[in-house]
Parts: sequence; C-alpha cells; structure tokens
Amino acid sequence: MSLAIELLLIVALILLNGVLAMSELAVVSARKARLEAMVRKKGRSWRGARLALTLATEPGRFLSAVQIGITLVGIFAGAYSGATLAERLTGWMMLTFSFERTLAEPISFAIVVSIVTYLSLIIGELVPKQLALKNAEGIASAMAPVLNLLAKIAGPLVWLLDISSQAVLRLLGAGSGNADAVTEEEIHHLVAEAESAGTVEPAERLMIAAVLRLGDRPVRSVMTPRHDLDWLDLSLPHEEQLMRLRETTHLLLPAARGSIDEPLGSVSVKDVLNLLLDSGRDGLAQAGIASFVRPVPALHESADLLEALSLLQKSPAGMAFVVDEFGSLEGVVTANDILESIAGNFALPDGEDVPGAVQREDGSWLLDGLLARDAFAAQLGITLPAQEDDYHTVAGFMLARFGRLPETGDYVEWNGWRFEVIDMDGRRIDKVLAQQVTITDGAHDS
Repeated sequence: MSLAIELLLIVALILLNGVLAMSELAVVSARKARLEAMVRKKGRSWRGARLALTLATEPGRFLSAVQIGITLVGIFAGAYSGATLAERLTGWMMLTFSFERTLAEPISFAIVVSIVTYLSLIIGELVPKQLALKNAEGIASAMAPVLNLLAKIAGPLVWLLDISSQAVLRLLGAGSGNADAVTEEEIHHLVAEAESAGTVEPAERLMIAAVLRLGDRPVRSVMTPRHDLDWLDLSLPHEEQLMRLRETTHLLLPAARGSIDEPLGSVSVKDVLNLLLDSGRDGLAQAGIASFVRPVPALHESADLLEALSLLQKSPAGMAFVVDEFGSLEGVVTANDILESIAGNFALPDGEDVPGAVQREDGSWLLDGLLARDAFAAQLGITLPAQEDDYHTVAGFMLARFGRLPETGDYVEWNGWRFEVIDMDGRRIDKVLAQQVTITDGAHDS
C-alpha cells in the first residue's frame, strides 16, 4: 500500500474520531428547550431535533455506542500508524542516518505516535468539541440519525455496557436522581450570562430574580402595615366620609366602623364616583357609602407571595387582609404591592419619597429604613443570613443586629460594612448610612 493511502487512512480515522466526539458533546450539551422549539417549528431539521431529544432522554444508549466507536477508532489508528508509518520511518532512518534497527525502531515509533496523538487531540477532540459547543442544537439534530443507527448496530454491546455502568453508578450511590434538574442558582447564572451577552436587559434580570423569590417571600414583607393604612370609617357622618374619599390617593380603601381592628371589607372610590355622577349627592346619601362595601378575603401573614397572588386573582375586591394566628389585622396587600416587589417602587403622590438606596460620592450608601430586604442586599452586593427571615426591611435588619431600639448615631459593623442610624422617625429607623470597613462585627452606641 502506498504512503499516500496510508496517510489518508490515518487522517480519515482521526476525522471520524472528531465527528464522534463532536456529535456526543453536541447531544449532551444541547438545550432541550431549543430542540423542542425546532420540533414545533417543523423546519428542515425538526426530525433530527426530535431524535436528538430522544437520545438526550436516554443517554446511556448513544453514549455507549459513541464510546465504542471512539475507542475502536483510537486503537485502530494507533496500531495501524505504529505498524505502517513507524516501519517506513524506521527504514528511512536506517538508510539515511545508518541507525541500527534497535535504535531506529523506538525513535520512529515515538515520533509517529507523538504526531498521531497531537493530530488526534487537535482534529479529533478539541476543535470538534469547540464546534459542538458553538452550535450544539444544529449539530445534534444533524448527527442524531447517525448516532441512533450506530446505537442500533452495536445494540447488544451497548446493552451490556449500559447495565454495567448503571451497576457501578448504583454502587457509588449515584444510580438515581434527576440529572436534568435545573436549580434556581443555575437559572440566576444563566440570566446573568444573558445579561452580559446583551440578550437580557439589567432591569429584566432584576425582575426575573424577583419573580424567582416570590415563593420564598412572606406576604408580610410587601403588605401595608395596619398603622400605615389609609381606611374609611363608616361610623363618620356622610359628608366626612365623602371628604375622606376625596382626600385619599387610593382607588380602594379598607372600610370599618370606629376601628380598623375589625375591617368590614373594601370600598371602591370609582363605584362611589359613578353613583355620584349618575344620581348626585342625594342619590348617594340615600344609598349610603356602606352599601358599596365589598367582602375582602383574608390570608395568614406567613403565606408567600405566590399564594397571595393566587388569592388576589380570584378576589373581586382587589385586596386581601393579612391576619395573624389570632385573626387580628396585620395589614393589607394588593396586586400593586406584589408588582412593586417585582418591578420596584413606583412614584408616590404628594412628593412622598419612595424607599430606596442612594450611593454617595465617597461610595457609601444612604438607605431608607423601609427599603425591602432583597433590594437592600442586591444594591450592596451582600448575602443576608438565610436563617434570619423574620425581618423584611433595612430597619428590620438593623433591629436584628442591635437586638434593641437604637438611637441616632448608633452603628453596627457586620460582614465588612458599617451601618449607622442617622435618622429616627419616632420609634422607626428612617435613614441608615452604609460604608465598607474592615470586618470587626459588633454593635456600638454613639
């Protein structure tokens, strides 16, 4: 056999190894969601995509077949090159340099094996695998029929290798479990990569992260607490009730008689306005604002935001009362509260400040005491203790650190940050200054 044919055969074996390696990695790394989208679109490669999905679901079949092929190709390429090319190189070295065969044979074999190994690594492994990572779904769809055919041809041997590998995995304690399960942390990393690539906007990443936290956040973290409620007292004279509706900035008001501790439901300002426009003050006075009270559902303060959202979707009242274990009113939650937990706070009327964080020129942060726990951690890039889930604001974080009600000027050093109380609103922590410092972890009085 001529030297050219021998070289072509070696190159063909290396290329075949590369095709198998590329196909294997493409099917393993292909995203199922994209393959499913290709199947739904019924494009040119939808059948291959469907077959690739089947192979990805049962990786043992095609992985064993591919490994059989790669192993056989590697063995054959090494043995053939060592038996043919090394022998030719040995003869050439003996004629050209007058080497003894005992010296020429090992040198020739080492040179041939080194060259073939180098080409196998580059052409048969590294380059094909990089191509597979760049276009995993396309390559998987194109090569799935070939891999499926290979798995059928090597069926008995594949079956033996598959059950053998499963037995070893069971001995190692890894025989069960869903390897395809995607964790929340992986989703965060994926979204962060999409943001870096420009596919996802920074604001979208923050909202996606907030949505993933809905099931972990209690409704108490977003509700309007009882002492901050804007409510309608139905025991007041009719004109005073109208004045209250006129002054409010809300479309829905909780309604009660004498005390908000025993709420009766909610009143829609729009319903009252409609009757006022249709029948005038006399008609409204005759009907009475109490006739517009709608029943409002209640949920426990420990319920998460997903449960609250589900309840609000079914409630025509547009709000829900949040109660404690004794049935006492703790606050009110609306769909807008949940939306703000995802998209951030909206502008408040009458010049009221939205709870937020402002970074100053020296790098420190001025934090509102009512700033949500998650937003606070995201702004400063810190991780709050997972076991501390009984507070939901910056003020709660400070109280948890102090263990008491602080005074203006008191500060605490925690996790490389210095948090100082710079303003109190009665017994409420209003403003906090956060600065990065050397870690000493402790609370201090002014």
